[in-house]
Amino acid sequence: MEEKTLLGIKNALGAVGLLQSGENFVRWLRKGTPAGNQYFEKQRLMRNFYAQFVQAGDLCFDVGANLGNRIEIFLALGAKVIAVEPQESCLRYLRLKYKNPAQVLLIPKGLDEKAGEREMLIADESAVSSMAQGWVNEKEAQGLYRWDRKITVQVTTLDTLIDTYGLPEFCKIDVEGFEYQVLRGLSRPVPALSFEYHADVLSPALSCIEWLTHIAAYEFNYSAGETMVLALEQWVSPQEISGILSNLPDNQSTGDVYARLQPT
Repeated sequence: MEEKTLLGIKNALGAVGLLQSGENFVRWLRKGTPAGNQYFEKQRLMRNFYAQFVQAGDLCFDVGANLGNRIEIFLALGAKVIAVEPQESCLRYLRLKYKNPAQVLLIPKGLDEKAGEREMLIADESAVSSMAQGWVNEKEAQGLYRWDRKITVQVTTLDTLIDTYGLPEFCKIDVEGFEYQVLRGLSRPVPALSFEYHADVLSPALSCIEWLTHIAAYEFNYSAGETMVLALEQWVSPQEISGILSNLPDNQSTGDVYARLQPT
């Protein structure tokens, strides 16, 4: 089912107060099926994986929240979530699902190195909409997705979010090639964070690593795709992770880099 159609159904359920019960009913129907088993196993893996970064009572930032699959995990771990998402199609769904601002506070903006406005390219799949024109050009040439319109979104910075809501214990950044511009809006250490990498357009991730070295002493690891497993047994230096990412095998071409402050 296309994302637009599925969101339309979910938004209709949400409008009459049945979104949560409807989603729970679908999960119940899928129990014991291959698709259902895969879904519940992935949820378990994500909870176990993020538990090394997120504890009950922590504050988390979810930058590029999209449709909230990480929000769900952070809540399950007992965290409060500041969710940043500029796309109205995603926001409609998130507003219907997460109505308690004490648990999830939605920020209907993007993030950048400074506050203002930014053009966003909207894709047929909301998860790959991006504010990085160069990244979109590279991906569009591969014919995987289609970006068919542009919108102007309000942007703020990580520093402003921290000033307003507090320092997060963990910050997840998934903004399709715009990660470096987001991190340039950060000038103070965050205990742990993640940002996406794409081996075929690696410069944003390498620039993120370099930027973090100017903020504090970080060590790094990575997780390929959605494996929810750290690929390296030991955390490594900025130079080492940059070398590793530059020589990944084809089956690890996308994933997330994880950074944490070095123990003192």
